Amino acid sequence: MSAADEILDVVDENDRVVGRSPRGRVYAEGLRHRCVFIRARDTEGRLFVHRRTATKLVFPSLYDMFVGGVVGAGEAYDDAALREAEEELGVSGLPRPEFLFKFLYDGGPAGSWWSAVYEVRCELPVRPQAEEVAWHAFLSEEEVERRLSVWEWVPDGLAAYRRLKEFRPTG
Repeated sequence: MSAADEILDVVDENDRVVGRSPRGRVYAEGLRHRCVFIRARDTEGRLFVHRRTATKLVFPSLYDMFVGGVVGAGEAYDDAALREAEEELGVSGLPRPEFLFKFLYDGGPAGSWWSAVYEVRCELPVRPQAEEVAWHAFLSEEEVERRLSVWEWVPDGLAAYRRLKEFRPTG
């Protein structure tokens, strides 16, 4: 099954399930759905940053300071956060990511999605999925801040990052 065929829950403005559709249709029609964003830190507290591959359905070749993705139909946010973090980092045995907050991201013509933000410490050597991640590194928060105006970032991840700074100002 291709990523476009994956079935997602379609949700309303209150995050209640109102239907189900294949991911390709959800994206094409801008239907509201659910996503998880996980900020991964290494043992030194640095942030996992990566550039998405050119083949991604959404925001190809852009930089992101979160791992994550869509929540599958019937899947809990917490389960999706652990699954996505392990898949994208290429590890198994991560601790369960800590839920921080949730917000409704409005991507304009791209649609909107409920976005649950998490944090996890990854003490394992990472092996990111080649089909998802074109480049990666663990960067200090200061380095990420310096790159914000230089690199082209995924807009939903940038929105989550800004909200996270308000939620937890000390980083």
